[in-house]
Amino acid sequence: MGLAALTRTLTTGPAYANETADAAIGTLALSDDAWKTRLTPEQYAVLRKEGTEPPLTSALVNEHRVGIFACVACALPLFPSSFKFDSGTGWPSFFDALPGHVQTKTDYKLIAPRTEYHCARCGGHHGHLFKDGPAPTGLRYCNNGAVLTFMPKEG
Repeated sequence: MGLAALTRTLTTGPAYANETADAAIGTLALSDDAWKTRLTPEQYAVLRKEGTEPPLTSALVNEHRVGIFACVACALPLFPSSFKFDSGTGWPSFFDALPGHVQTKTDYKLIAPRTEYHCARCGGHHGHLFKDGPAPTGLRYCNNGAVLTFMPKEG
């Protein structure tokens, strides 16, 4: 399926209508050894061990083409490029995610609770969700660029 067809499906199909992630996208569960084989050490540290890459290390911070940002582990589209904004934080940031494509949980690693989000298909950690983003949502999905892949729009 080309990116144009994928984008149409995402914006008009069941996944965008807030169907549950299980019904709309399925799940991908692999052994720890399989993840280590499939991912680079940095991707593994972020996705499977909930690590964080250093700021300003991802080329995707400066990615401004039209397309889709997807999970590097399972290729699930997470953010259309139209949701991206420059947060000034050094990580790719988005004001919303495709409905049903991320799941959240509370993270207490820094003592104060934060909202952590994961890919709904493979469970990989992508980043944290903050309430300091732009309109229309006021949200900031602060994503580790090492665990995203960018698929530019065809043509």
